[in-house]
Amino acid sequence: MPEYLGIDTSNYTTSAAVYVSEEKRIYHTKKLLPVKDGELGLRQSDAVFHHTRQLPDMIEQLYSGRDRVLPRAVSASSRPRNAEGSYMPCFLCGEGFARSYAAVSGAELFTTSHQVGHILAALYSADKLSLVRERFIAFHVSGGTTDCLLCEPDNEMILRITEIGTSLDLKAGQAVDRIGVMLGLHFPCGAELEKLAVGADKHYKMKPVLKDGSCCLSGLENKCGNMLKNGESPENVAAFCLDFIAGTVIAMTDHVVNKYGVLPLVFAGGVMSDVIIRDRIISRYPSVSFAQPQFSCDNAAGVAIYGYLKSNGEI
Repeated sequence: MPEYLGIDTSNYTTSAAVYVSEEKRIYHTKKLLPVKDGELGLRQSDAVFHHTRQLPDMIEQLYSGRDRVLPRAVSASSRPRNAEGSYMPCFLCGEGFARSYAAVSGAELFTTSHQVGHILAALYSADKLSLVRERFIAFHVSGGTTDCLLCEPDNEMILRITEIGTSLDLKAGQAVDRIGVMLGLHFPCGAELEKLAVGADKHYKMKPVLKDGSCCLSGLENKCGNMLKNGESPENVAAFCLDFIAGTVIAMTDHVVNKYGVLPLVFAGGVMSDVIIRDRIISRYPSVSFAQPQFSCDNAAGVAIYGYLKSNGEI
């Protein structure tokens, strides 16, 4: 039964996954990198150190209690995006492991981008993997991205991605974390901010700031800071933050639908696991596809699937 191993060592999470093609099933494990209270992430040198310590644990957990089947292929995310100059040292940890394993075992070796991994994980979890053969729009909304992407089939890269919208300043996940830390929450703040927002007793009007399909989010942090200084409750500040992000993504979606027509819409990335944001988007676009929560945040599932698609020549 062929298996395909995937590794992802992002700036937030160490993760490993195996895709069992005959079962069409993913087995995966992951662990957040440790961040001290009050801090907003890690230096790259610290991220590399923690990945080096955590990756062996993830591999051991992944294969604990399972029949040992040598993977046919091993894949790793080696860069944030498939774009010239896209680079982060933390991805060297996963790539180095994959190269070493392939050299020793004879398994096929593939590398892709962290972003492609996110999109493929979303397609898998939404039972939409067949979209790799079509043209579709994907949103990748996370700590480092607020991107609207035109995705098209590509024999070499599986997905040819063209950015058609992004954030011109602060990314959505950065806003969530900065505002969460402002409210005394633990980094990464998404889950706690969502829980806090559920207790809101009022909602404010908001107007997204868009420039030709790209958004600006830096004003959101300033607005939330002013609300808190003026005595607004943390619950209402949290709700405003999430409402603003939801409204911004909807406005970006409206723009891309008007420009490109009706194409399948897929939403990936950690911010898209937020129920408040997801429900707002679905209320406007009922037929969109979202990654399941466990496949929204950083994970190696899509990287493993990439190896399967490359190894079998499938798109």
